[in-house]
Amino acid sequence: MNNTRHNSTGVYKSYGLCLRFPPKVHSLGLWENKDPFTYSVPALEVQMVVIFVLTHLLHYPLKRLGIPKLFSEIMAGIILGPTLPKKFRDLTKRLFPIDTQGVIGTLTLFGYMLFMFLVGVKMDLSIVNTTGKKAFAVGILALVVPFMVGNMTSQVLLKEFIRDKDDGSTASLLFVSGLQSVSPFVVVAMLLKELKILNSELGRLALASSLSSEVLGISLAFIMNTLRSFMEDHSLSSALQRVGLIICFILVVIIIIRPAMLWIVKQTPEGRPVKDSYIYSVILLILLAGAFTHWIGEFPILGPFIIGFAVPDGPPLGSTLADKLDSFVSGLFIPLFMTLISLRVNLQAIDLSNPYAISIVVLIIVVFLAKVVVCIIPACICRVPFKDALALGLIMSSKGIVQMSFYSFFRDDQAFNEETFALLVTSTAVASVVVPLLVKQLYDPSQKYAGYQKRSIMHSKQGGEIRIVMCIHRPDNILAFLNLIDISCPTKESPMMVYALHLIELHGRAHPLFIAHENHQNPEESPYSGDVVYAFDRHERRHKGSICALAFTAISPRKLMHEDICTLALNKTASLIVIPFHRKWAVDGTVESEDFELRSVNCKILDMAPCSVGILVDRGRHQGDLSQQQQQRVAVIFFGGSDDREALFYAKRMAKSRTSGIGLTMVNFIPMVCEASDEEKKLDSEVLNEFTNVGGEEVVYVEEVVKDGAETALIVREMVDEFDLIIVGRHWGVEFPQTSGLKEWSELPEMGVIGDILSSSDLKGRASVLVVQQQKTTA
Repeated sequence: MNNTRHNSTGVYKSYGLCLRFPPKVHSLGLWENKDPFTYSVPALEVQMVVIFVLTHLLHYPLKRLGIPKLFSEIMAGIILGPTLPKKFRDLTKRLFPIDTQGVIGTLTLFGYMLFMFLVGVKMDLSIVNTTGKKAFAVGILALVVPFMVGNMTSQVLLKEFIRDKDDGSTASLLFVSGLQSVSPFVVVAMLLKELKILNSELGRLALASSLSSEVLGISLAFIMNTLRSFMEDHSLSSALQRVGLIICFILVVIIIIRPAMLWIVKQTPEGRPVKDSYIYSVILLILLAGAFTHWIGEFPILGPFIIGFAVPDGPPLGSTLADKLDSFVSGLFIPLFMTLISLRVNLQAIDLSNPYAISIVVLIIVVFLAKVVVCIIPACICRVPFKDALALGLIMSSKGIVQMSFYSFFRDDQAFNEETFALLVTSTAVASVVVPLLVKQLYDPSQKYAGYQKRSIMHSKQGGEIRIVMCIHRPDNILAFLNLIDISCPTKESPMMVYALHLIELHGRAHPLFIAHENHQNPEESPYSGDVVYAFDRHERRHKGSICALAFTAISPRKLMHEDICTLALNKTASLIVIPFHRKWAVDGTVESEDFELRSVNCKILDMAPCSVGILVDRGRHQGDLSQQQQQRVAVIFFGGSDDREALFYAKRMAKSRTSGIGLTMVNFIPMVCEASDEEKKLDSEVLNEFTNVGGEEVVYVEEVVKDGAETALIVREMVDEFDLIIVGRHWGVEFPQTSGLKEWSELPEMGVIGDILSSSDLKGRASVLVVQQQKTTA
């Protein structure tokens, strides 16, 4: 039995199916001699496997071209859908019988509800109040102006181009205009993460703008759905009743559920896991919220999305929910959901000779261009470079999972016909390819770190203030950096400006966060980095006048932490970035742990830093304040070259302090046969002369004549038990006669050949090491 309803924009067909009761869930195997696809469980398992395998087979070659996974998921759905020739259609109909699609459809919709709940958890609406005028203007204009332009274009098309029109075609064009105008926060965040610019300057602006747009966009979506309901039912009381119920639901979330979530956070001791009973309660709330919004006729995702806002982002509750749900939802349910939507696309239904189809295409293009242009104008007014402004417009015009879900919902409700649905999904697939490729060509975040002036210790004002960014990943880094500050001998005449940056991995939230802590802030008032704020503030008070310390917190993905570090160094015109070594030593000299992700971050900083960089290898032997201990012995190893000159200038600051209690030794390794250029020899000689003239009785100058790297390695190994700190230049890629033959044995290129020896896990000594690289990124 089937019912058919005609519309000027197409024909909707609803089919009646005969189902067996009780339903056939699982088969008895091959022994029953029946088609296994008539049973829901084996059909569901095979469907999931086919979608998963096909999606990954398509994405494997495409990801090397920079094409996101969304395109592969859409293409997999189109391949499995009714578009291909009849032979393929017969096979896909066998794999995806109509009577089994309800099961997988229900499963994926449940997964999408959980996904939108997690989106709500990871969003922080308080950022809307601090986004700034630039982001707020871009976000609001990016929604309002394209929507208005789209509506005006729709009216022109209906009046001049579409002859056979009715209420259905008018509403359809209105919904297309609205859906093309929105810039969902999650779509922008996923694109920025794919492009690895999530916490770049442009990425932060795009996230803030999309969040401002999202708040207005949610209101617009609610109004559109209410309008659609009113047009269908022609009942004002029904529409008002729906609005009233949603308002009551939001009030319940604000008054009851949000305080309950905060209570759960208070009941969870710091560092302890959230109780399973609390997690089960939250999941129960998700299901009830989805059932409620579905019952009142709203989109089923609206309830879980609002519940997500009630959950505090970050640890402990937000991050725990993300840990338990994110990988399963994003890795399994969402690809299935996207492919199942695309499975309904029939490209053969598109008829570009049809005025209505042409109108849809024109409307999509016009709204896209309007959004790009309206993002460029306010960005350029705020002095954003044109290329960056154009990239921002493209990012805000991106399409993704949110638009695809609404296409499906409107298709289910027959607001879109088969042709409109196919055109919209196709436009999303095209945008998913074009937008990322164009943004990559337009925006390179590393370019802003190119130094148009020298930012190094050597080129800083002699005897003046030195600015250092110190990057803290673990609690033990705090004491190591405070010891380094003390051993650097800051004075009132030669002070040190320290920017302590506490880096926390992004977890349980969608957007990165950068916090500048106030001077002398009570650590208990700060939700993040209280121990860092307290330690550096206490050190500043103890060395008043010679040290000024400011604390910052950066919460971002581990792979993108170098962006925060380099940006802070660039904005504060720092001369040196000090980063911790990726190995952690125990007190007995053995390696306690290795963090290979931290090593990757360090390598990126060495390549991109806008100033000099130092890698601090802390052997963990200093358990107290160096300023209260006996004389500390520091050695500087010198071969020549820019990195060694930079290391020597850092040590020179120690030599200038007569009351520092620092015993400084400079070991100059001289080759038997000198091969350096005259210019390099001249620069090295000038630096050595300056250093020896500054030094007093506590400065020792030693020359070691060596013929190759083997002799150098023997001398260097003997130094690890004689000194507390050894400073050495990295000079990777520069071959000296004194280090010949050592490069082949080097395990850690980022440390240089000498730094590699001194930081080797086989070498158990008491000396910490500072490997210095002079600024190398210059324009």
